[in-house]
Amino acid sequence: MPKVPFWVFIFIALLYFTAIRVDTMDVDASQYAEISREMLKSGDYLHVYDRGLNYLDKPPFLFWVSAASMKVFGVNNFGYKFPSILFALLALYATYRLARLFYGEVTGRMAALVLASCQGMFLMTNDIRCDTILMAWVITAVWLIQEWHGQCKPKYILLGFAAIGFGMMTKGPIALMVPVFCFASDWALKRQWRNFFRPVYLLGLIIIAVLLVPMSIGLYQQFDLHPEKIMEGKTHVSGLRFFYWSQSFGRITGESPWKNDVDITFLFQNMLWSFLPWIFLFVPAIVINIIQLLKQKLRLQPQQEWLCTGGFLITYLALGSSSYQLPHYIFVAYPFAAIVTAKLLWDIVDGEKYKMFLRVMRPLQVAVSFLLLIASLVLMVYVFPQKPMIIVVWFAFFAGWLFIALRKSLKGKIFWLTASAIIIVNVFLNNVVYPALLQYQVGSQVGRYIHKNDIPINEIASYKVHDALNSIHFYAQGVVRDIDTLTVIQDSKYLLTMDDGLKDLQKSGHSFDILNQGQSFKVSELTPEFINPKTRSNEVKKYYLVRLK
Repeated sequence: MPKVPFWVFIFIALLYFTAIRVDTMDVDASQYAEISREMLKSGDYLHVYDRGLNYLDKPPFLFWVSAASMKVFGVNNFGYKFPSILFALLALYATYRLARLFYGEVTGRMAALVLASCQGMFLMTNDIRCDTILMAWVITAVWLIQEWHGQCKPKYILLGFAAIGFGMMTKGPIALMVPVFCFASDWALKRQWRNFFRPVYLLGLIIIAVLLVPMSIGLYQQFDLHPEKIMEGKTHVSGLRFFYWSQSFGRITGESPWKNDVDITFLFQNMLWSFLPWIFLFVPAIVINIIQLLKQKLRLQPQQEWLCTGGFLITYLALGSSSYQLPHYIFVAYPFAAIVTAKLLWDIVDGEKYKMFLRVMRPLQVAVSFLLLIASLVLMVYVFPQKPMIIVVWFAFFAGWLFIALRKSLKGKIFWLTASAIIIVNVFLNNVVYPALLQYQVGSQVGRYIHKNDIPINEIASYKVHDALNSIHFYAQGVVRDIDTLTVIQDSKYLLTMDDGLKDLQKSGHSFDILNQGQSFKVSELTPEFINPKTRSNEVKKYYLVRLK
């Protein structure tokens, strides 16, 4: 099979950057954007605040790099999303390098393209959270440490542990645990016990500890020195204990108050969409690897690797044991899933193995790819109707996909058909569908209006807005206060509200002018009724930005 051309990755990188046109989504992404904006404004990079309140949840690395980016590019979508997109590209490169170490150049590029084109990756470069950067640091650390095992050059092991340190500053101890899962499973199955006890690891732990000093100082100053602060209804909350234990391990032991009562299959259920269109190849690949290991009586040959399969499986089990799970938690393990999938694809195409399996998978992948393409067309024709020229462009892309499908001499057709379909789908999601959807996010729409019209932040309040408003602060570039009674309305000249709030204004005798209005919906929680244009009016609510007389 020929190598994936470099220009394909250039195209995907440009596609990632088109997501900058899409506003940050409520709740998490816009909250992190606002925290970064406040950090930039205050100049305080050790202590983290959200709308002026103490914040104790995620470590600060995402906020640091986003604030630094916004200092250069301004408080806007580009300023917030730019660093995370760069880290996504780093994750692709590290995945390529790690896969190349094990399986060669062709498989390395295939693995990078599998990761680059899974739906979760497109989501991570759009709805920016900590997971994009975490994934990049973790796969970079694993690649560098594996490189060191092959070449014994000190720079690789030192940079690998530094990547772990930065990963812990991004989302906590999981950045250390995933590499441990990877190497421990591989070394144990190869009976390479000496690898568990190397003096250089002590130096690596020192590097991690030194890198964590600034963050630890900030946590200690903000929380441990102030036991009177109330966090989640409790006093005497230790920022250091929260970060190094409660936030991660506490979810497994039950110490953490965060619970959503999902079982161990939850992450896999979400992989069915987030690892599309590769999920139907990944699952058989994992099963094949497990069967092969069992046939070898749980012992690997020196030339074999279990780093990727073991790293994915143990990470999944650890995350799936948590009392609180969200779909994006598993994204940190997607580089390993991509390598496992690419290895199976290489075996099928170049190794000419599993011919019976290929006969089943080829029509399945064609069907999945075709349905994804048709779904994108339905979104633009029926759900969010677009101009005819957009539809013409879609048919042009679809013709290119059919050309690939009908080429009998194309080697690796199952790979190219699958990759090209999901890339085409996300061309239109990023540039057409998501911008149309975000028109219903009240926070970003009103926030932009406030900033554009130079409305003083201290003269605005929100009242009875039944929607998350994290994004309004970021786009208004100031914290809009929320009030729960009209008795304090005299402090405000402008009010953001909805129908019931507008009725309260009228009943209380206030006169006002409507400056801006529109339809609101929680865009991160789509429902069939909203997707259907015929029933959408029952799901959306009207919002109003009014000027009080």
